[in-house]
Amino acid sequence: MVVVLLAGLSTQSFAQVSQVRVGLKAGYSVTGWQGEAVQSFKDLIEYTNGNVETRMRQGFHAGAYLSIPLGAGFEFEPGVQYAQKGMVLEGRMPGENVQVLNAKVTITNKAEYIDVPLLAKVYIGEGFNLFAGPQVSFLVSNKVNVSAGALGFSAYNSDFNWNTPQRTVDVGFSAGAGYQLQNGLNVSGSYDMGLTTIDDNADYKSYNQGFKASVGYRF
Repeated sequence: MVVVLLAGLSTQSFAQVSQVRVGLKAGYSVTGWQGEAVQSFKDLIEYTNGNVETRMRQGFHAGAYLSIPLGAGFEFEPGVQYAQKGMVLEGRMPGENVQVLNAKVTITNKAEYIDVPLLAKVYIGEGFNLFAGPQVSFLVSNKVNVSAGALGFSAYNSDFNWNTPQRTVDVGFSAGAGYQLQNGLNVSGSYDMGLTTIDDNADYKSYNQGFKASVGYRF
């Protein structure tokens, strides 16, 4: 009797494990900072007499994930992916003569992270799904690109390591929607929001945020 019970449990466990599927995904992303972003670039703001605007940084992400069934229409989806993040700050030089030349300085924060999302996914209808969950991001590289030019020509372009202490572990939240095809292909879109400040000392209260559009394949 005990042998039969153990055999049944082993068969059930094997069946559950065999249903776990591996997937790959990659796509386009736009990221920025939410909060007191421009305060971290005081020198540029003073130099351009406050004529500054922020833009989101365009980048990409790529990684892998597991689809672990939890019941009818429910899955747990842990993953790991490389993700480009950061923001862009652009300032135009003051003065009428300089404005005619369209002279400007652009600072781009080029932050690279390893994202580890832990998502709960629920299927609504055939293929369509909603997902949400916490995400832990590990900072692996943090550079600043400074470029300057006029009339469409580049006069200066260089990358620097950002020496200001940055938080190496960013705890956040991710949520979105997707569609899973029966042939394994899938598409999804998500919004990521950091819950901890980018600056390790919280001198300026800015948080990572961004949107991801992904194409994937589940084996």
